[in-house]
Amino acid sequence: MEIRQLRADEYDNRMELSQFAFQFQISPSDLESRRLTYKHEQDWGVFDEQGSLQSALRLIPLEAWIQGKKFAMGGIASVATWPEARRQGCVSKLLVHALETMKRSGQSLSMLHPFAFAFYRKFGYELTIERKKYTMETDQLPRRLETSGQVKRMPEPDIEILNTVYDRFASRYSGNVVRTEEWWKERILDRSGRLAVYYNEQNEAEGYIFYHIEKQIMTVHEYVSTSENSRVALWTYIANHDSMITEVSLIVPTDDQLPFLLSNPRIKQEVIPYFMSRIVDAQAFVSQYPWAAATDGASVLLTLSDAYAPWNNGTYRLSWNEAGTGELERSEEAVQTGEAIECDIQSLTAILAGGRKPSFLRETGRISGPEDSIRLLESRIPERLPYLMDFF
Repeated sequence: MEIRQLRADEYDNRMELSQFAFQFQISPSDLESRRLTYKHEQDWGVFDEQGSLQSALRLIPLEAWIQGKKFAMGGIASVATWPEARRQGCVSKLLVHALETMKRSGQSLSMLHPFAFAFYRKFGYELTIERKKYTMETDQLPRRLETSGQVKRMPEPDIEILNTVYDRFASRYSGNVVRTEEWWKERILDRSGRLAVYYNEQNEAEGYIFYHIEKQIMTVHEYVSTSENSRVALWTYIANHDSMITEVSLIVPTDDQLPFLLSNPRIKQEVIPYFMSRIVDAQAFVSQYPWAAATDGASVLLTLSDAYAPWNNGTYRLSWNEAGTGELERSEEAVQTGEAIECDIQSLTAILAGGRKPSFLRETGRISGPEDSIRLLESRIPERLPYLMDFF
């Protein structure tokens, strides 16, 4: 059994496996079109002794916003296995190899969209991203209101304008992808739809929507608002379609307050578990993380366990300084005193990238340790909601 990156000439084998595993069919013309942009170096496969592809996954080099800071992140996608190779450890070997590759590449965080949460929890991933979906009939939409500035349709996408607004919005949350021009073209604007941008009185873009209307249903691909005026103006723009639509659906962060602002808040709302995350390299992640400032020398002891990334296993002293820099140093003191916070890599990820409070995880038995240490750890973590607009 061999694990290696795929070659460009193995594109057809990879696409055959993906179409089978994910139960979709691509036309011959689309297959040829995708061949031109195929990044074979991002695909890793398990091959048998005859050189036949058994399993594969895609490891995408990305950046993600965490606490308002850009982190190098490895996006795991398109994990697939032929039936005859299942339950032989192929995916397990690929995931371990991917973790090693990410560590060498300086990607201290990984994210993925799971086919089953329980499966990836075995490998140290944890639910970090939830999203809220609204489905509204037209008579439930917010009232149309006048605002300063105006909403203008954008017939041709201006990625520079869109990305400026997107970054301002995305960086408010932990988990959003840092988008490149290529990402915009290949992952966002490849969908059919129309764009409308809100500009303030100084003609500065503060929000946008990307939407599609079909069979009297408006599907909002992206809704981005960075100010109250942009929120009101964009919802008024949506409501102005009331003569041609019967329903609107869109995805928003779980802290979106629209129902409170409606005269009738009884709209359909769904909270959807979405993406999982995993800290790949705990020491690197902690050193990059923008902690809340602390008195120099403030620290806790931490015992960390990680079954699939053994470099994270160990006992540490986690300390902070006044500048908000953290350091995770190996220490035997935790073993000798028994006063350490004990947690696995999933729980640490949930705390630092998933917005879960250490006190909650202690109450539910996910972590253990002295109450004063857990309170101190919790006080050092700035509150920021996880959210992800993209899919990969």
